[in-house]
Amino acid sequence: MSNRIKNSTPKKDGYRMPGEFEEHKGCWMVWPERTDNWRLGAKPAQKAFVEVAEAIAKYEEVTMCVSDRQYEAAREALSSNVRVVEMSNDDSWMRDIGPTFVVNDAGDVRGVDWRFNAWGGLVDGLYFPWDKDDKVARKVCEIENVDYYSLEEFVLEGGSIHSDGDGTAIVTEACLLDESRNPHMSKEEIENTLKEYMGVEKVLWLPNGIYLDETNEHVDNIVHYCAPGVLALAWTEDEKDPQYPLSKAAFDYLSNETDAKGRKITIHKLHIPNEVLITKEESEGVDAVDGTLPRNEGDRQAASYANFYIANKAVILPLFGDDIYDKKAIETLSEVFPNREVVGIYAREIILGGGNIHCITQQQPLGKK
Repeated sequence: MSNRIKNSTPKKDGYRMPGEFEEHKGCWMVWPERTDNWRLGAKPAQKAFVEVAEAIAKYEEVTMCVSDRQYEAAREALSSNVRVVEMSNDDSWMRDIGPTFVVNDAGDVRGVDWRFNAWGGLVDGLYFPWDKDDKVARKVCEIENVDYYSLEEFVLEGGSIHSDGDGTAIVTEACLLDESRNPHMSKEEIENTLKEYMGVEKVLWLPNGIYLDETNEHVDNIVHYCAPGVLALAWTEDEKDPQYPLSKAAFDYLSNETDAKGRKITIHKLHIPNEVLITKEESEGVDAVDGTLPRNEGDRQAASYANFYIANKAVILPLFGDDIYDKKAIETLSEVFPNREVVGIYAREIILGGGNIHCITQQQPLGKK
């Protein structure tokens, strides 16, 4: 057992998961290449990942983890502003497979290595095997030379939790209470584990996330902490849209809740784009493989502007080519983040793989200066 692994919990040791809006040392990503998830040999997705990485690299360090097969291609595609390291992986969702970083008041940084089972293991996981992905968090901590906590049994993805950095976590019941995650644990036991390893006092439980979100409705696709006590919420005014009751339930719940510090929560509504449906061409570009979720023509994608990434001095926002709502999302977030540049990136190729900009990034807090 590595001496880097701490046999304690972040909370016991005085660590907390900072808000994403706190200062970063950098950002971690993984290069996409699965041809049974990304169309046309993952080339269009790789182009989109390059755009995201280069946009973030203007504001903070970016490290791209790449398999040995794709190392040369990635190094060639990315500028010298982006560090490229070789790391075996099963797919490219760094938010979910990477470590959750925690900090203490002295500015020391540690990692949390949750168990990963490809969003559902043998119940409803999205691919098999996932053993390489489950080692990524540990490898990132080793590369960065930080101590970390490793949970032997507790399954969790980074996209299923948000922290306000000030004592409050937010999650969805749809994901964390799903039978494919930690069926041996009660809601209270799951909540207590989050409190110990995120270093929080209170957990807010939204009922659901985004309609048809194949991660069992991750919280990061429906809400995003913008500051302590301030949330952006994916919303729709169309009462006939299947998303409406999910967003309405989240809004009603949050409107009647307070956070760990007793604050009422300010909610900024981010209207979802018009339906994003997989085209015939897009569907046919994906290799059909047994054990991997198929990509079928006409499938609605769980597209949401809440799936943005907060970088140092910037917000990197997914856009969907929607004439009305792309512009509205930029306007809303420019008001919410007056001191950050809002950078929109056309993210259709990322959503076609099942997630978005927040899902493919994982921030590393600055810690000591």
